[in-house]
Amino acid sequence: MIKISNIILSVRNFDEAIKFYTQCLGFQLIADNIEHLDFRWVTISPQKQNETTIVLVEENTTEKLNSIGIQAIDYVFMSIITDNCEVDYQVMKNKGVRFFGKPIKTPFGIEVIFEDLYGNKFDLVQPIV
Repeated sequence: MIKISNIILSVRNFDEAIKFYTQCLGFQLIADNIEHLDFRWVTISPQKQNETTIVLVEENTTEKLNSIGIQAIDYVFMSIITDNCEVDYQVMKNKGVRFFGKPIKTPFGIEVIFEDLYGNKFDLVQPIV
């Protein structure tokens, strides 16, 4: 095995998810293709790294819709590395992103947990270099 290519993230609506991840979190839209009449392929990634992408999947059944926001149960779904946690925290907070506290120093760096528009938790981490 070489690397992880895609991570699947269930969403309620493609357009609202694209808007949140690109405008509030600063991700870039890698692909938004409608390959078939009933299939839309949407991928996003952090601005400085697109080897691993998040594939947004718009759910359409009650069971799948009920899993949105709890894919990782009550755990952090994903850690996102930053080179300046304090700055990213302030920018994202000013754009309405909900955080669980302020950035704190830990043995491995500076971190703060936030959630996306569906309640999935993410860990924003500035590692010790």
